[in-house]
Amino acid sequence: MDNTVRTGTELLWSALGGDPALVDRVAFTGPSGLLPARLPVMDLARATVAVAGLAAVERGGLPGRVRVDDGAVATAFVSERHLRVGGRAPVNFAPLSRFWKASDGWVRTHANYPHHRAALLSALGVREESVEAVEAAIAERRAVEVETAAYAAGGLAVALRTPEEWAAHEQGREVAARPLLTRERLDDAAPAGKRRPGGKRRPGPLRVLDLTRVLAGPVATRTLALLGADVLRIDPPGNPELPDQHADTNVGKRTAALDLDRPADRRALDALLDEADVLVTGYRPGALERFGLHRAGLVIARISAWGDYGPWGERRGFDSLVQVATGIAAAEGSADEPGALPAQALDHGSGYLLAAAVLRSLTEQESEGGTRLVRLALAQTGHWLAHALPRYVPEDHLTETSGPLGLLRHAVSPVRYEGGPTAWSRPPGRQGGDDPVWSGA
Repeated sequence: MDNTVRTGTELLWSALGGDPALVDRVAFTGPSGLLPARLPVMDLARATVAVAGLAAVERGGLPGRVRVDDGAVATAFVSERHLRVGGRAPVNFAPLSRFWKASDGWVRTHANYPHHRAALLSALGVREESVEAVEAAIAERRAVEVETAAYAAGGLAVALRTPEEWAAHEQGREVAARPLLTRERLDDAAPAGKRRPGGKRRPGPLRVLDLTRVLAGPVATRTLALLGADVLRIDPPGNPELPDQHADTNVGKRTAALDLDRPADRRALDALLDEADVLVTGYRPGALERFGLHRAGLVIARISAWGDYGPWGERRGFDSLVQVATGIAAAEGSADEPGALPAQALDHGSGYLLAAAVLRSLTEQESEGGTRLVRLALAQTGHWLAHALPRYVPEDHLTETSGPLGLLRHAVSPVRYEGGPTAWSRPPGRQGGDDPVWSGA
């Protein structure tokens, strides 16, 4: 296992409270060079998938190894691009979801949903839903002005920031001061599935109530469904998820529509919560309390864009916007235009990590009890990718040799085998400086 990959996996597994010895059971295989980027995106992908697998084998008491194939990982991290519905390619971004040139920089908008498009157009004072009209309106404004106006109107736009600008931003400082994820034990309640006569576990699979969308939460629950959980996805009937995203991330799940403003639907949700083991929610902070979704004995997993703290704690967000705000898009771009990661890696990585956190919480809950709360934010995952995830350091594979040319720094040989040489027997000399005879003659 590559040291950077192993270290990343160890860091995540430690954050999840797992037994360090289990990391030795992970084996990485597959082609190299996938998901190329300036930031270590492939290492993030490998490590998050690895800990999801470790948490699964730990919970199941399985003896085998966890095999992480780079090809499968890289493909899964862009699963929405590979989707075909009746042979048709998916629509992942609407025309108004893109980068725009503002008067002083760049701004990115997210307008895939009709209500977000309407809010963006309202904030810009644009009546016509066209790229040309929005382009002209944004070109006249400062990027932060567009960001502020869009959010005030209920839309989504983020000004491009450099890593340094994000580090100086109040929300950036809040993110940097916190751990990658938090796991809390809230009380001493018995696990929901054991609250039966005699403390016996309810028969049947794990019950997971999925109140998430786009993409991290659905990836987490898709993973739990793969592992045998009965995942029930709930959407509001008047605002369904985009069809192609739903098709990609809802493999293995059942789906239903409930309007929480209707008493009958609210009673149906309460009945589902009363019998659930896990609740995964992508609602903004305070929603659990506001909607009365808390139940003793549950494992509750909350995923958000920016975290439930700081000045942006109430803001909506998506992977593409988090990349722009946190300096990732600037780091991956050029002086002429912003860039992007080769995958929505903050979404997918957070999804697999959230699934691992749920499984670890269930494992601990089985022996210790207690309602469990897991919290994770895309911005935290982005910070870990940019600052905490170990990167390949060439210096680890360089050495220095003194010789006729002076002190020479050079690469070590990649050819290694047990009992074999680790270095050359002589340094390079000056060109033409040796006699034209064999050294042993």
